[in-house]
Amino acid sequence: MHTTDYTDTLILPAPDTKAQTATAPPAGKGSIAELQYERLSASDYVWTSDDLIFDVHCQRKAITEADRPAARAQFFSKGQPCLRTSPLAKTYGWALHFDSAGRIALLPMGSERVAELEADPAVTVRAAMKSSR
Repeated sequence: MHTTDYTDTLILPAPDTKAQTATAPPAGKGSIAELQYERLSASDYVWTSDDLIFDVHCQRKAITEADRPAARAQFFSKGQPCLRTSPLAKTYGWALHFDSAGRIALLPMGSERVAELEADPAVTVRAAMKSSR
């Protein structure tokens, strides 16, 4: 079983992001960015990466609650892109902090909290993936 979960990690916005500040993705399109943002902005440190990525996948593919256990086993039977590829960090200027239990908080780029976490030696800092151009 593969996982996308991180612990005690901060994912910074991509080095080539065009975002100047953290912004919400456009609403109403059902995009991955929108669905991830809806979940993460609603409350901090609730979602793990695996739970978030799989829940968004299920919503986009209309997988029912009853079918989710089998679908989850199938989904994670192969590797999935982690949140370093999330459009929230690549395009919209958000950082993602994973606590010691792997739960995520969405943090605006350039915020005081991001600076604190970057300076914390107990936190692994990674950048989101660059856009391929």
